[in-house]
Amino acid sequence: MKTIPHGAWLAALLMLLCSAVRAETIQAVTEDSLHAFMDGDKVSGPATAVVERTLNAAGLEYQLALYPWARAYDMALQQPNVLIYLILRTPEREQLFKWVGEVKPYKAYLYKLRQRQDIQVNSLEDAKRYSIGVVRDDVRHAYLKSQGFTKLFVAPQNHNNMRQLLNGQIDLLPLLEGDAKRLSKEAGADFTSLEQVMPLDGLITGLYLAYSNATEDAIVERTRRAFEQLRSSGEIVRLMENSQ
Repeated sequence: MKTIPHGAWLAALLMLLCSAVRAETIQAVTEDSLHAFMDGDKVSGPATAVVERTLNAAGLEYQLALYPWARAYDMALQQPNVLIYLILRTPEREQLFKWVGEVKPYKAYLYKLRQRQDIQVNSLEDAKRYSIGVVRDDVRHAYLKSQGFTKLFVAPQNHNNMRQLLNGQIDLLPLLEGDAKRLSKEAGADFTSLEQVMPLDGLITGLYLAYSNATEDAIVERTRRAFEQLRSSGEIVRLMENSQ
């Protein structure tokens, strides 16, 4: 019987492992936002470009899908081989996902209609007096609940919340500045009709790519390496620079 050298066995094993990783199809899921949106029948946007460049560089097969945040988040909690983007990294979420890398910093503000002079907010305690629109299972929803807010009106997407804000059905809406500009424009309103009330300083963190915990570590590490190479080259910043 011919003896196969140890090195050949090792090479064959590595090839099998790489093939197994390559054979997995990653479900890359997100919500409609400034960073990811539908362009015709295709998921597009700067964050989507980051995901595509990263997964292509990692040599992984993938499919892109855009859902309401609660559905995307539940998929990333429950299913293997799910990459969710962009997701805030918080202490409460730290052990729920396998984190790939930070795409950009995050800072949200409470917005009101500029004409609503009856709304006066100088602190979180002041804001509790007013009705606030939030997205179900979004980190802003969880954060405000944790701070004792009770007048929270939950919607599947911020498009719904923006319409309610413009119609006077809610008083305040927590948004990134870029999202506030985009959503007001899509709703047929001028961004100058909105006013930043105050920043949510407790939510200054980063927006990340993250895998579901049920995803194999080999896939996660492969993606991390590809992401880090893109980050080090400045490609991540370049792709996101028009997403403010």
